[in-house]
Amino acid sequence: MSSELSSGILGRSASTYLEDPDAFRDLGLITVKPCLYVGNIEDISEENPFLKELTLYANERNSVVLPMCNQLEAEIAELEEAEEQTMFLKELGLEKPGIHYLIQSTYKLLKLQTYFTAGPKEVRAWTITKGTKAPKAAGIIHTDFEKGFIRAEVMSYDNFILLKSEQACRDNGKLSVEGKDYVVNDGDIVHFRFNV
Repeated sequence: MSSELSSGILGRSASTYLEDPDAFRDLGLITVKPCLYVGNIEDISEENPFLKELTLYANERNSVVLPMCNQLEAEIAELEEAEEQTMFLKELGLEKPGIHYLIQSTYKLLKLQTYFTAGPKEVRAWTITKGTKAPKAAGIIHTDFEKGFIRAEVMSYDNFILLKSEQACRDNGKLSVEGKDYVVNDGDIVHFRFNV
């Protein structure tokens, strides 16, 4: 392990790390952290030799490259109305701004996901690591939620949008009651029941 690191290989590319990522945990090496390169290019539709070179460089280092045209992103951001932005993107043949891809790529790289809580006054999004169980997810909101966790009432975002209400999800069997072992999914809408 030390000979690989001494030769200049990044921690995330070392054979020991690839076999057992926990082997490097106590070292606190920044080079085992995931890395995302954003390639600022002039035209997203043209092939770019520098982007190709950056991609090769990143691939050799177990990293990811996201091409973005920052000038275009600035122009999109200047448009105040969402409708204007949508029309502008359509004219360019794009589905969404590059910043959305940047956020999605970062979440994927860091193994993050989002769940929601919703009530009559507000809807909130909470970020958790993939594989987080319900009590730990509840603890993100407040430590008392985790300590006194009883159950989680869960519906998926997709079902909520399709059926248009919590009651409709409940009536159609799309709202489930989950215990301490439930792993929260990306896009879940959760009501935590707790007692402290």
